[in-house]
Amino acid sequence: MTTWFVTRHPGAIEWAQRRGLSVDRLVEHLDPDHIAPGDTVIGILPVNLVARVCERGARYLNLSLDLPAAARGRELSADELDAYGARIEGYEVRPVAPSDTHQNEDCPL
Repeated sequence: MTTWFVTRHPGAIEWAQRRGLSVDRLVEHLDPDHIAPGDTVIGILPVNLVARVCERGARYLNLSLDLPAAARGRELSADELDAYGARIEGYEVRPVAPSDTHQNEDCPL
């Protein structure tokens, strides 16, 4: 079982190190085909990739934070991540058919 941390941001790496997160593989981009059942993936990933991680029997932990609009689009330090309430939260994601999510016949999905 491998723990993956998916990030290209130095501030996130330092933030994780400060918390003593045990990481086996640090990668900038994740190929879900390399994930095995029982693995743990930590990061901020698009929901479709999280669904693939979960489909493969792995656990997904999101690096969540309460980021104001003014702080978006730039690198954040570990201290800034702390200031914006950075935390690890687990999620289970699965795809659903559009018909399962849209009951309005005016909706094109």
